[in-house]
Amino acid sequence: MMLHNKRILLGIGGGIAVYRVAEFVRLLIKQGAEVRCVMTRSACEFVTPMTFEALTGETVHTDLFDLTSERTMGHIQLARWADAIVIAPATAGLLARLAHGIADDLLSTLMLVAEAPVLLAPAMNQSMWYASATQCNIAILKQRGMRLVGPTTGELACGETGAGRLSAPEFILDALLPLLTNHALTGQRWVINAGPTVEAWDGVRTLSNRATGKLGALLAGHAAELGAQVTLIAGPGTPSTHPQVNRVNIESAVEMLDACLAVAKNADVFIGTAAVSDFRFAETCAGKIKRGNTQSMLVELIANPDIIATIARIHNRPAKVIAFAAESENHIENGRAKLLGKGVDAVVANDIANMGAAAASGWWISRDHEIKLDTGSKQAFAAAIIDQISKLDR
Repeated sequence: MMLHNKRILLGIGGGIAVYRVAEFVRLLIKQGAEVRCVMTRSACEFVTPMTFEALTGETVHTDLFDLTSERTMGHIQLARWADAIVIAPATAGLLARLAHGIADDLLSTLMLVAEAPVLLAPAMNQSMWYASATQCNIAILKQRGMRLVGPTTGELACGETGAGRLSAPEFILDALLPLLTNHALTGQRWVINAGPTVEAWDGVRTLSNRATGKLGALLAGHAAELGAQVTLIAGPGTPSTHPQVNRVNIESAVEMLDACLAVAKNADVFIGTAAVSDFRFAETCAGKIKRGNTQSMLVELIANPDIIATIARIHNRPAKVIAFAAESENHIENGRAKLLGKGVDAVVANDIANMGAAAASGWWISRDHEIKLDTGSKQAFAAAIIDQISKLDR
């Protein structure tokens, strides 16, 4: 779990987006965090404190002058308890009070003594967001070292469309993680490919596979959180990626190879998670091939380039080249054969049954040893792989 034993203080402002903060709390708990909440009076008008008490198992703090709370954990202790502070939704009024040091409730008061890193997740009407006063307040808070995630653009609660939506819980989490993790990969350059490739037959039909690209996207995001400069070469359908990841979208295997070659030389790490189509159509058609009365058809396929083997052989190859082997049986034997045959430094062998699943497991196979990577979430699987890559000596 990425946030195991991390202590997150969540400041909840008063806005309609507060209902989405409950989803964020569930995500934090799922990742192993200990969460305590401070709600403003206006936040309590939208959602009762009981909601967040049920989710966290902790008392929700609302009142600056609650003598019982002050004896047990007052505002100074709350601020010092936290490893990081997230404020969501950060309303225009709350941002203004923080920027100008107005301590008129528990949340704004504890922020005056907070030393933990702070992440702000704004949400408001687009006119309020673009107001010069709000932008000035944001500039002040950034100068003090506070980080910002969002707001995003979309349909707002008032019926307008524009910037002002609270970022999705997973994006707030992505922005939070760098505040809590060490930057062990700072200065390193990583290249990762992910997802399926799609080979066109005609203007309508394609040849592809069931890969989702989720694991590759998670690997890219986790490496970025640890400080690496990451480029992700993403096939169709690969999920949204961490905002610090440089993403290059491709479709075919040839396009993927060209994109990988453009950035892989002298990289510290190359990880080939993509499920590249082994073959493409020998002949393609720009329009649509008509069936007519045809009852059968022979189609010629030709081999696609072997991307991972090509990267492992190039001049100034990446220092570490990691391949993936999706197998249905004999996982270790097939993985080791791929390790030797492709000239890579390690192979992650996994079962094709995991393709598209929420959980993942597999084997880490290097020239020296094999390690079983136990079944867990794909986030945990990605973290375990990066840990093994960091330990790998070529």
